[in-house]
Amino acid sequence: MTEYAVSIKAVSKQFGKHVVLHDIDLDINEGEIFGLLGPSGAGKTTLVKELAGLDIPTNGVNTVLGEEMPKLETINRIGYMAQSDALYEDLSAKENLLFFSRLYGLKGKKQQMRIQEVMGLVDLTDHMNKLVKDYSGGMKRRLSLAIALLHEPELLILDEPTVGIDPVLRKKIWDAFYQLNKQGTTILVTTHVMDEAEKCDRLGLMRGGKLIAVGTPEELKNHTKSTTIEEAFLIFGGEGNAN
Repeated sequence: MTEYAVSIKAVSKQFGKHVVLHDIDLDINEGEIFGLLGPSGAGKTTLVKELAGLDIPTNGVNTVLGEEMPKLETINRIGYMAQSDALYEDLSAKENLLFFSRLYGLKGKKQQMRIQEVMGLVDLTDHMNKLVKDYSGGMKRRLSLAIALLHEPELLILDEPTVGIDPVLRKKIWDAFYQLNKQGTTILVTTHVMDEAEKCDRLGLMRGGKLIAVGTPEELKNHTKSTTIEEAFLIFGGEGNAN
């Protein structure tokens, strides 16, 4: 067991002269739902891609599940769901699940059991044999989540998992997150949706590639004497005034 599921130390990222991340320091506890909240362009996606092993920092160190990233063995312990769905649209949902489960080394009874479990979790069991191109946007997001869960990851990294999803489906997806979290999965989710931020155990507020505040939703609101996370975010970002 590691003390932190994620430990980010002095991490910066540059593309040419463009600085995307500025000296980020952050620790995420095992077993918590941690949210990165910020507008588009805040650096959230760049940071979680590094944590998932898909990119490296220009400076600093990302440690995930006790190992410095990127490391292949650790990547296999992470479930990552990107903003855009990476699905084979001309295949059925089950064919997609079979393909990705083989990549994770699942086979036989274990493979079939996990496919049934994850599709049940995202409430898509009745649509297993439907072609993905016939899925709605919300169904594709839930299928992407199911695929990320196939190998029972210790850490689940979700980049804007409910973008473009209607409120009813968003609730279903968050119900799935809570269920996974109760089973011990650490969840890191990026969002710019304020009511989703309230559902997290703790939040990191990001603006312009910087981490401007970290705390529970209540701590952030109390610190700024705000009634909403949106108001607290504006105050931490220098656009509002504490009472």
